[in-house]
Amino acid sequence: MLMLLSVFAATAMATPSGSSPNAPDFRSEATQQRIVILGDSLTAGFGLDDEEAYPAVLEKMLIDANLDQKWTVVNAGVSGDTTADGLHRLDWLLRQPISILIVALGGNDGLRGLNVKVTEANLQAIIDEARAKYPNVRVFIAGMLMPPNMGGDYTTAFAAIFPRVAARNHATLLPFLLDGVAGKPDLNQPDGIHPNADGAKIVAANVWKYLEPMLNADAPASLAKAS
Repeated sequence: MLMLLSVFAATAMATPSGSSPNAPDFRSEATQQRIVILGDSLTAGFGLDDEEAYPAVLEKMLIDANLDQKWTVVNAGVSGDTTADGLHRLDWLLRQPISILIVALGGNDGLRGLNVKVTEANLQAIIDEARAKYPNVRVFIAGMLMPPNMGGDYTTAFAAIFPRVAARNHATLLPFLLDGVAGKPDLNQPDGIHPNADGAKIVAANVWKYLEPMLNADAPASLAKAS
C-alpha cells in the first residue's frame, strides 16, 4: 500500500533523534489538562512550519470546539524516533501531569525491520510507565502500516501490534494514522511520505475522530476501538 515508505526510511533514519524543533511546551495553564503526543517525524511535522504540524492543527480544533480552556496539546514528536527512543525520553515528559497520552510511534521500527516483539514490548513499557506515574491517564494508540516490500509476513505481524496493544490495555485505537493521506502525491511532500500542510489537516481529523470523545472529563477510561 505505501510503496513510497522506503523513501521515508532514508529520510527518517538520517534525522538524528532529538533534532526536532518542536520541543514539548510545558507552559500550559494549571487549569488545562495535557494531551501529550509521543511520536516521530510525522508528529514533529517534518518539513512543515510548526503551526502546520497535525498537533498544532489539533490545538486549533480545540479552540474551535471551545475546549482550549480545558485542554492543551503538547507536541512531543522527534524525527527519527523509534519506540525505544520514545520510551527512553518518556520519563522527562512525565514530569508534568498527562491526562491523555497519544502514542504515535512504530513507523521507524517497521521501516528498519526491527523485531515486532521488541516494538510491542516497547509500546507496552511506555503505557506501563505512564500509568505507573499517572494511574488515570487515558491512552490513545495511533497505528501504523508497512509497505508490501517489507514482506508479507512482516507487514501482517507489524499491523497486528497496535490493535493487540490497544485491546490489552483498554486504550483507544486509531487503526492507521495516515489513513486517507498515504500514497496520495497531492497530500504529501516531495519525499512521498511526510504529509504536506493539507495532508496534516487530514491526519489531525483522523486523530480528532477518536480523540474528541475522550475530552469529556466525565468519560470513563477509554475503550479499545478497532476498524
